[in-house]
Amino acid sequence: MKRKTLIILGVILLIIIMAAIAGKMIISNIEQNLNDLTLVNIDEVDLSKLADGTYNGSYKAFPVEAEVNVTVKDNQITGIQLVRHNNGKGGGAEAILSEVVEKDSIMVDAVTGATYSSKVILKAIENALNNAPNE
Repeated sequence: MKRKTLIILGVILLIIIMAAIAGKMIISNIEQNLNDLTLVNIDEVDLSKLADGTYNGSYKAFPVEAEVNVTVKDNQITGIQLVRHNNGKGGGAEAILSEVVEKDSIMVDAVTGATYSSKVILKAIENALNNAPNE
């Protein structure tokens, strides 16, 4: 009986240790992705070359991801629809959409407290515009 109890406790301890190691690896991976995100460059897109239309773009840097539809008319960004935004605590970054439309540029500052989500949304917008056909 004592031996059986020790074996069960050993298995439980092994499971706990394996779960802790896996958790540490996942957290480390997320931290690395977020640190890498601070190095992502947002590049200006020449709107004068884009045909009118609505263009889809997305960007993912686990655990943050975004998908957008960007509408261009007369070489201006006239609207941005956020199709999907998995953000953790970066929901405030969604305010960046109106700033991009207002400034007609993706070269805007990240929302304070939501830097990672801001970068992901801006990169999704950049990707959408880069997918747009030229006039």
